[in-house]
Parts: sequence; structure tokens; C-alpha cells
Amino acid sequence: MKKIILISLFSVLILSCKSNSATSTKRDITSQVAIKGNWQISAVTYPGSDVIKVTSFDLADSKCFIGSTWKFISNNNKGNMALTSPKCSVYSTPITWFINNEGQFVLKFLDESKAKTIKSGYVLSVANQTENSFQLIDKINVVGKLTDVVYQFERLN
Repeated sequence: MKKIILISLFSVLILSCKSNSATSTKRDITSQVAIKGNWQISAVTYPGSDVIKVTSFDLADSKCFIGSTWKFISNNNKGNMALTSPKCSVYSTPITWFINNEGQFVLKFLDESKAKTIKSGYVLSVANQTENSFQLIDKINVVGKLTDVVYQFERLN
């Protein structure tokens, strides 16, 4: 009898544990559908931006992302992005993305690869989402201090 009670308590304990994974795969469908469409980054801001250069997404200087265009397709979590600044190298790639239930935007750049073969990506926070704008916020380490890099998106259509 003690074994049955002990096993039952242990089972309840295991089943009641919740994962606190930073990249939960449960989707926030409402937020995803609101982002569907064509967007442009209108600003990239962070403290010290006049002094510190930040390489965004391991691709280019953060200022190169101003004016970049992004297409988000919510029904299959695909899309693409293109850097178009005349001061920077032109770059375009397909992406895969989703917004999890914790308000985190999970992004992978595909570069001709399939999403399941890409092992790394980016997790950003979604903030100030409206019908025509939203922000993605990345946390970077600047001299041992976490700093927010804010990408301001504006709807194109």
C-alpha cells in the first residue's frame, strides 16, 4: 500500500512540473496573424548607438536594417527579409518564424536550407504590437550589461 501511495505521489509530482523553456513551441496564433503581411524596419535603437556598433543577427551592422523589408506569412510561419540600404551590402533570405505563448518571437534565417536542418536562431521579445506597428527587442551584452536593441516595424500594406 505504501508503494502505491509513493508511486502515485511521485507520478503527480512529475506530471505537475512545467517546463520553463525560453523557446516554448506553443504558439500565440492571435499575435502571429496580426503580424501577417509586409513590414519595414523604420528604426533600430539602443543606448549608446552613436558610439557602439552592433551586428544584428550575425549579418550586418544594425543600422543596415533600417529600411529592410520583411514578409511574414502566418499560416505556415514562413517569410523573407531583405536588406536594401544603399550604404550596406544587399542581402535577402527566406525565414521561418513564430510567436510563442510567452510573447517571444522565434526566428531562423534559412539561406537555402530547410528549417529543421538549421540548429540556431534568434529569440526576441514582441512589444507594443498594434495594427500598423510592432517592436522586436533583442538583448545584447555590452561590457557585461544586458542592453535592449529595439527594431521598430511599420506595416507596408
